[in-house]
Amino acid sequence: MADYETSISGIHFPQDKEEFYRSRNRLVFEEFLLFILSLRMTKEHKERQLNGCSLREQPLITEFLEKLPFELTRAQMAVWSDIKKDMESIHVMSRLIQGDVGSGKTIVALLAMMYVGLNGYQAAMMAPTEVLAHQHYHSIRTMLEQYQIPLETELLTGSMTAAQKKAAYERIASGKAQMIIGTHALIQEKVVYHRLALVVTDEQHRFGVRQREMLAGKGDCPHILVMSATPIPRTLAIILYGDLDISVINELPKNRLPIKNCVVDTGYRNTAYTFMKKQIAEGRQCYVICPMVEESERLEVENVTDYTKNLQEVFGAKTKVCCLHGKMKQAQKDEIMLAFSQNQIQVLVSTTVIEVGIDVPNATVMLIENAERFGLAQLHQLRGRVGRGNQQSYCIFMTASKTKETKERLDILNHSNDGFFIAGEDLRLRGPGDVFGIRQSGVMDFQLGDVYQDAEILKKAQEAANELLNQDPQLE
Repeated sequence: MADYETSISGIHFPQDKEEFYRSRNRLVFEEFLLFILSLRMTKEHKERQLNGCSLREQPLITEFLEKLPFELTRAQMAVWSDIKKDMESIHVMSRLIQGDVGSGKTIVALLAMMYVGLNGYQAAMMAPTEVLAHQHYHSIRTMLEQYQIPLETELLTGSMTAAQKKAAYERIASGKAQMIIGTHALIQEKVVYHRLALVVTDEQHRFGVRQREMLAGKGDCPHILVMSATPIPRTLAIILYGDLDISVINELPKNRLPIKNCVVDTGYRNTAYTFMKKQIAEGRQCYVICPMVEESERLEVENVTDYTKNLQEVFGAKTKVCCLHGKMKQAQKDEIMLAFSQNQIQVLVSTTVIEVGIDVPNATVMLIENAERFGLAQLHQLRGRVGRGNQQSYCIFMTASKTKETKERLDILNHSNDGFFIAGEDLRLRGPGDVFGIRQSGVMDFQLGDVYQDAEILKKAQEAANELLNQDPQLE
């Protein structure tokens, strides 16, 4: 294998394609190796941490489960059992719940939070966006009130006023609030917890290991629960989440109907609009996703804005069409998402910012323009925004590309709603042509590496890490 200097030179000034790939692979290998070693050292350190929480069985949780209007799936119950066993063991829990979009991970996390709360401790849940934090806060608070669970919830986000934050800090520090839900604001210096025993992070790939550690550092060795809807083949997940035990929720709630998919060319656009109008007339809502124009946020905004104007003309004044994009301020995004969730907006035209979005059970149609520009895993994540209620939902993948490869890729989504199967196929189909792996997987923010495209290098890096740690466990 070439040395570092040669590889740096070779990736910037290659003599030919072979030298470029050789140099890139060498640098990707090093990036993966350092990542895996740091994870493994974290895990070694964690495994010695003893569980300082004394948790007893809580009859209120059994009553809560019996009163729910739906029954938890077998997979959800199995994961809840894993979590309880972990939290009652002699060591601190570090567990990842991997579940497909809409598989019901949040209710399992809520049970874990209630369990520590009812035992006199605190639980904190960190969401990647303010919209999601608000949504979790309101739904958790409503459920606790509805089922008379004597626990207080607290919301903490960056956009709150200084006075609101101060009041929240006081309730958290005194222990008055047992369930704290928020964004990165939860790890600010000013936040002091009373008895933090559980840390839940939602959508792991939006948070680095370090941010998880910072939140965990706020308590005296709290249990850690991570939720991820990014479907990664199990072999890769074991490597990537090396510091966590893995539980998988692999079935959807009973009342969910599978999403109906279709892949069409641009000639189908007017038919798609007619279908959307029919759904809106029945009181439903729709998403339209436009691709983000790479490296130019200005263009991205124009793209979505122009599309919205055109669509408003097509749908007429009675239907409200709004747009959402990454260039907007957080408060503006939150306002639009809230209006959409309350059906004040019928059609939301958006970039991929809604990928980790809110739960709008009333949205039944998603139209994805230029579907060929997205990775399969990301298309699957986007599609997961519909099909969240009891109504039949639809996803229309529109593509201008006529190539055989595009047809084969999108056909996988046409015939399967299983995120783990799709991730495996994505891995099989994405060859070395996509040199810098245009971050389509959204799994980890590596500088060069892409866990799908460079899966083989990732496995080699794991083997090398095992060998190194066997020879020198402390890396001395």
